[in-house]
Amino acid sequence: MGAPDLLPDELRAHPLFDGLTEEQYEWLAETGRSRELADGEVVFAEGAPARFFVVLLDGELLISKVVDDRDEVLARHSTRDGAEERAMLAHTFTGELCVLAGDAYLATATSVGRSRVALYDRTTFLQMLVRAPRVSEMVVPVLALRAQDMIVSGGRRSTLASLGTLAAGIAHELNNPASAVIRAIGELDGAVEELEAAAETWGETASKAEREALGVARRDWMTRARGSGPGDALAMSLLEEELQDWLEDHGLDDGSSLSPLLAERGLDTSWLDTFAGLFDAARLPAALRYLSESLRIRSCVVDVRDAGTRVSAIVKNTKEYTNLDRAPESDVDVREGLESTLAMLRPKLAGITVVRDYARPLPRVPGYPTELNQVWTNLVDNAAGALGGRGELRVSVRGEGGCILVEVADNGPGIDPDVLPRVFEPFFTTKDIGAGTGLGLHLSHRIVTRRHRGSITVRSRPGDTRFQVRLPGRAASGAPLDGDAACRAVLDDHDVPEAVLNDHSVPQAV
Repeated sequence: MGAPDLLPDELRAHPLFDGLTEEQYEWLAETGRSRELADGEVVFAEGAPARFFVVLLDGELLISKVVDDRDEVLARHSTRDGAEERAMLAHTFTGELCVLAGDAYLATATSVGRSRVALYDRTTFLQMLVRAPRVSEMVVPVLALRAQDMIVSGGRRSTLASLGTLAAGIAHELNNPASAVIRAIGELDGAVEELEAAAETWGETASKAEREALGVARRDWMTRARGSGPGDALAMSLLEEELQDWLEDHGLDDGSSLSPLLAERGLDTSWLDTFAGLFDAARLPAALRYLSESLRIRSCVVDVRDAGTRVSAIVKNTKEYTNLDRAPESDVDVREGLESTLAMLRPKLAGITVVRDYARPLPRVPGYPTELNQVWTNLVDNAAGALGGRGELRVSVRGEGGCILVEVADNGPGIDPDVLPRVFEPFFTTKDIGAGTGLGLHLSHRIVTRRHRGSITVRSRPGDTRFQVRLPGRAASGAPLDGDAACRAVLDDHDVPEAVLNDHSVPQAV
C-alpha cells in the first residue's frame, strides 16, 4: 500500500498520468510510495541497484554523472519550469530505463531545495506499463528523445547511442503480450461468475459418469495443440459457424462463446456428436454451458501464460543485448551479439527477409560486447532504413586469416558515390533534419578501430551494399590465433575510413 498522502487527485493533475481512468488513478495511489526530500538529499545514486521509477510531484531534481573523475550535470528536472508540454513531461520523471533493464542507476538524482516524489518499484512499474498503456505512450517518446540528447551531448559514452532503439524495441515487443494479458483479465472478470453459476447447475444435475465424461472431454481439448484447426481463415470461419449452429441446436444459448475454442483446436461436430452421446439429453445443455465456461477460463489462463513466456523472452533478449550479466570486457561470440541485436530490432525489420550465414567454428573476439552490439545496431538499423520495409538483409560471420569478418549487407538502392567517402565522418547524415544525428557510423568506426583494433569498410552499388567489420580473433582457450599475423595484414589494408569501394551507386540514407 502507498503512503496515505499520495492521493488520486494529485496524480490526476500530473502530466505523466493524464487521461487515465479512475480505477487506474486509485491503483497508482495505492501502489506508489510518497517521499519528502530535503535540500541536497539523494533520491538515487549512480551505480546503486535501480529499484524505483521516480515521478517528480513537486520541486526540482539535479541529475548528474561522474565523468573523468568529476561530476557532470546531465539534466535538471523541475515541476516549475514554464517549458513546452513535451519538455515539461520529460522533466517530471526519471530512472525509467535503468528500472526497465533491471540494472544499476546510470546517474545520481539530488533534490534542489525541498521536493516531493512518488516512487514505484520495478514490479509495479512494469505492471503500470501493462495496466495503463497511456503511460507507455507518454514514457517511450520521452525516453527516445532523452536517449538522443544523451548521445549528442556525451558522444564519449558511445554505449548510450542505442538506448532509444532499445526502449522502442522493448515497448513494441511488450505491446502484444501486454494486450493479451489485459484482454484475458477482462475476459476472466465475467467468466468466473458465469462458471460459478454453470458449475452450480451442473453439479446439481450431473451423474458421476457424466462428470467424468466432461472431464475427459476437457482434457482432450487441453492436449490438442492451439492452432491445429484449419489454417485457412475462410475454412476456420465456416467451421466456427458449423459448430455454433450445432451447439445452439443442442441447447447452448450462446454457441459463439464455445465454437472458436473448439475450432482452434481442430475439433468439429463429429467430436461434439461423440460428446453428446455420453449425456442424458435433458442434461446436455447444462453440460455444454459448463464446458463452455470452463474452456473459456482455461483459454484465458493459456493466454496469460503465453504472454508471460513472451515477456520473459523479451527480458532475456534485452539482458543479452545490453550484456547486463557480463563484465565490461570479455571474450565475445559475435554471433550472440548479432542475434540479440536482430531480436531487439525486430519491429524495424517487419517485412524484410533476414538471411543469416554464420560459419562454425569461429574464434572469439576480445573486446566490449555492449559497444560491439552498438555497432551491429547501427549497421542493421541503417540497412533496414535503406530497404524501407521490404527487401533482403544478409548478416554473415566467417573467419578470414586470424580475423573475424562480420558483413551486414542489403539489396537496397545503394549509396551515392559522392556520399560514400564521407559516411564515417562525424555529424554527416543524408537523413532528414531531426531523423539522424550523423554519429552512428562515426561512433561505430571509433569502436571498431580504436577500441577493438579492427577495421570497418563499405562497398556499394545498386542492389548490393555491404558494411564489413574485421576484428582480431582469439581462440576458445584464450590463446592468440596462429593466423594473427595474417589478420593484421588484412586489417592494414582496411584500417582507414577512406578505404571504400564505389560501384556506381545511388542515394541511400546513412
